[in-house]
Amino acid sequence: MDVNVRTPIAEQDPKVRATNFDEVCLGYTEEEAVEEASRCLNCKNPRCVGGCPVSINIPAFIQEVKNKNFEKAYEIISESSALPAVCGRVCPQETQCEGVCVRGVKGEAVAIGKLERFVADWARKNGITPKNTSKKNGHKVAVIGAGPSGLTCAGDLAKAGYEVTIFEALHKAGGVLVYGIPEFRLPKDEVVAKEVENVKNLGVTIDTDVVVGKSVTIDDLMEKDGYEAVFIGSGAGLPRFMGIPGEQANGVFSANEYLTRNNLMKAYKDGPTPIHHGKKVVVVGGGNVAMDSARTALRLGAEVHVVYRRSMAELPARAEEVHHAEEEGIIFDLLQNPTEILTDENGDVRGIRVIKMELGEPDESGRRRPVEIPGSEYEIECDTVIMALGTSPNPLIASTTKGLDTNKRGCIVSEDEFGKTTREGVYAGGDAVTGAATVILAMGAGKAAAKGIMQYFEN
Repeated sequence: MDVNVRTPIAEQDPKVRATNFDEVCLGYTEEEAVEEASRCLNCKNPRCVGGCPVSINIPAFIQEVKNKNFEKAYEIISESSALPAVCGRVCPQETQCEGVCVRGVKGEAVAIGKLERFVADWARKNGITPKNTSKKNGHKVAVIGAGPSGLTCAGDLAKAGYEVTIFEALHKAGGVLVYGIPEFRLPKDEVVAKEVENVKNLGVTIDTDVVVGKSVTIDDLMEKDGYEAVFIGSGAGLPRFMGIPGEQANGVFSANEYLTRNNLMKAYKDGPTPIHHGKKVVVVGGGNVAMDSARTALRLGAEVHVVYRRSMAELPARAEEVHHAEEEGIIFDLLQNPTEILTDENGDVRGIRVIKMELGEPDESGRRRPVEIPGSEYEIECDTVIMALGTSPNPLIASTTKGLDTNKRGCIVSEDEFGKTTREGVYAGGDAVTGAATVILAMGAGKAAAKGIMQYFEN
């Protein structure tokens, strides 16, 4: 065994998985997990813990895996994370815990994410669930949104004895975990539903089909229904568009709509479906949501092009997702930017006009700014365009809550690291505060807010 090389993990063959919605990565076996865990150096000053937004005791759980004590490993992870089976699959470990792993200095970092996934999957298959032995303390807290931030905040508060109710707008709990991330990356029934059930087993109540701001307001919850504190983890579900001609045409989707229809409405199943199945699809954008949209369209039978205005080196999507997309046959049209969506006489998409770009000086993000090349426009034939350009928070909650400030991007203003807002007793975190980000960062914000709410009650 070469300690500088991580234990390989099985995946579906690219040609096979491009035709189905089954999970791409097949996970470690017990023997493979133990072998990979043995690569961990169990550092005295583990940088990996500092690289984890929810501060899992990574060396401790990995040592338990090495010793084949998988139940203990799960207990250690569950102390910090409410959604380990999710995080093990979708977190960008390469830029977080694995990105600072000492093993990565001379070789490959320990596969921390794959080990976390293994432990969580083992626990689920063996009926092991998180325990909550705390007594109720008599305080009521409302959580808005059953996404990763809300679930994490609610779970931590419940473990501390608070009576917690989550109010979720959709008919299923999970937020972006159920409506955004595709089935082939994150199985809904097998993984997400079980993780949500674990949170409920901690004593959390989840009320679905409640649109806060319409069905009920935060003011109502606090002034009439007896909730002493509120956490807003409503995410960022308002899609962005480019403002170019043709964006209102038939066959133009936001990535949010496209993925939601495919996930929640099961558009990927055989038979009549509530989504347009294009034969040639262009996805505009280069982030994880763009990769999810492109790989979904491919599985629905389309030829798929990703149009992105920078080069491959600047793609913001996870390297693993880009690699999988390339393996599956996604075509990357890089250093190109749309200028118009072209339509036929019926108002349907028939193509997209793009202009070629070159990279200039770095912008405020540190990435080289794309600059148009005059006279380089050309057309790409297509019948569907998916805009994956990011999202911003829906203004509904802020507009119906007294004393809740937002910034110019529509994000709720947070006054400290615990998510304290300008409204007394109201905390916020995740995409509702930062704009669209990762699942694990939203979880970290939910965890911080739970601490802030506990401190609020102590003062």
